[in-house]
Amino acid sequence: MSLEGDKTGNSLGIPKAIFLEDVEKFMKDGSKTAEEVLRKLEELFQKYRVMEVSLLQKKEKLKIQIPDIKQSLDMIQLLKRNKANEKTIETDFILSHNLYARAEVPPTEKVGLWLGANVMLEYSLEQADELLSKNLKQANQSMEQTDNDLDFLKDQITTTEVNMARVYNWDVKRRQSLKPSV
Repeated sequence: MSLEGDKTGNSLGIPKAIFLEDVEKFMKDGSKTAEEVLRKLEELFQKYRVMEVSLLQKKEKLKIQIPDIKQSLDMIQLLKRNKANEKTIETDFILSHNLYARAEVPPTEKVGLWLGANVMLEYSLEQADELLSKNLKQANQSMEQTDNDLDFLKDQITTTEVNMARVYNWDVKRRQSLKPSV
């Protein structure tokens, strides 16, 4: 009998931990020792922890990315309003960490968006708005899915920890019953 179940219930195909309802029955066939089962449970536990760290890092990246996209969308909206009003805006923009410059931005139809890897492309305000809105929607969906996967993973970690404790306790009781009574 495996200690892992099917891989449904999450987007990453994380195997579901099987809860050992009856440890005695699970260990009964004698083909596995408590040490072997505990070792397999510990391996599964470590895999879950590695996945959890990876998902937490992804979540932190999204926590930074989503406000940046929202800020860019807000700026696109401001540029659209100022274009319609033929109004020049004065703004501060970041040059580097803690270094800002003041600039006057005349009404414009084009904007440059950083795509990553030191690549910037010029878009019309409408295209930029569409792209950023799509990216925000995808980032929010990814955050929601990551939260769901983390919840699922936490359940699997808890189940595995409980299984480890139950197998360990079963082994302690078994060993005590094998000792000669005084």
